[in-house]
Amino acid sequence: MGRNDFWDKKERAQEVVAEVAKIKNLLEPFRKVTSQFEDLQALLELAEAEGDDSPLFAEADTPSVELAQGLENLEFLCFLSGEMDHNNAIVTIRAGAGGTEACDWCNMLFRMYTHWVEQHGFSCNIEDIQPGDEAGLKSVVFMVNGEFAYGHLKAEKGVHRLVRISPFDANKRRHTSFASVDVLPEINDDIQVDINEADLKIDTFRASGAGGQHINRTDSAVRVTHLPTGIVVVCQSERSQHKNKAHCMSILKAKLYDLEDQKRRANVAAEAAAKGDNAFGNQIRSYVLQPYQLVKDLRTSEETSNVQAVLDGDIDRFIIAWLKAGQPTSRISGNDEG
Repeated sequence: MGRNDFWDKKERAQEVVAEVAKIKNLLEPFRKVTSQFEDLQALLELAEAEGDDSPLFAEADTPSVELAQGLENLEFLCFLSGEMDHNNAIVTIRAGAGGTEACDWCNMLFRMYTHWVEQHGFSCNIEDIQPGDEAGLKSVVFMVNGEFAYGHLKAEKGVHRLVRISPFDANKRRHTSFASVDVLPEINDDIQVDINEADLKIDTFRASGAGGQHINRTDSAVRVTHLPTGIVVVCQSERSQHKNKAHCMSILKAKLYDLEDQKRRANVAAEAAAKGDNAFGNQIRSYVLQPYQLVKDLRTSEETSNVQAVLDGDIDRFIIAWLKAGQPTSRISGNDEG
């Protein structure tokens, strides 16, 4: 980076800068913990030299707490050591069983994740969004850009269940609704995924939603269908048809890579059983708003009664618990309402 011609090739230079940032994100926490340990060790040695009544023992309380927190953060980084964990994440949320209530739940989950993205300093780009017939969203696809975005969000893959008094029910009855969350890593250019153009069906259409006159008057939205697998990807976030197609191909590449990766894994059958249908009996987490308030991850038993904080994006406790538990994926019975 110190070379005079470093910025002559801008794209390559940006790749190097990104690589440096990635390395620093791994090394700096380790260096910080090492320094904290050495400082605390020196302080305790001085305290022991002064005797049991030394005030330095009390002074060591704060740095010892900081060291413990640093070690915990360093331990968490060890759980983000997967091949794709440092990549951006492609997140898809789809409303499941529950009609309008499920569409509203899909929208609530989307809000929860966008708040989490903001809290972690990541960025979010919506690739495709389908509004519900009456309220909420039928589905939404968005890209989360940031270091270890996929490593964090892969914990959210599965069916999420909401139990509440429905605001759409005049009789104020309790409703249960579902939405599925799928998370894929963005595939970098250094990973080859061969896609035969003859296997693709590409359709263009007018984008829906806000965006001004241009977006509604031109066929800028793109739908790409991979005929051998039946995978369909839609992007309409950009005004340019060319850019939307590029986004579609990036997501398709990730989906095909994930499909092949599943085939290579020995436990593919167990993973398919764990994912299950977007309906009762297959959820990974329950969000109960009535008659009591509780969010419980059914894979790890991690729970909290602060439902509003969770819906406002405070989901780190569930992510950390899932990573520390060894990423369990066993199927959960639908009888546990907690």
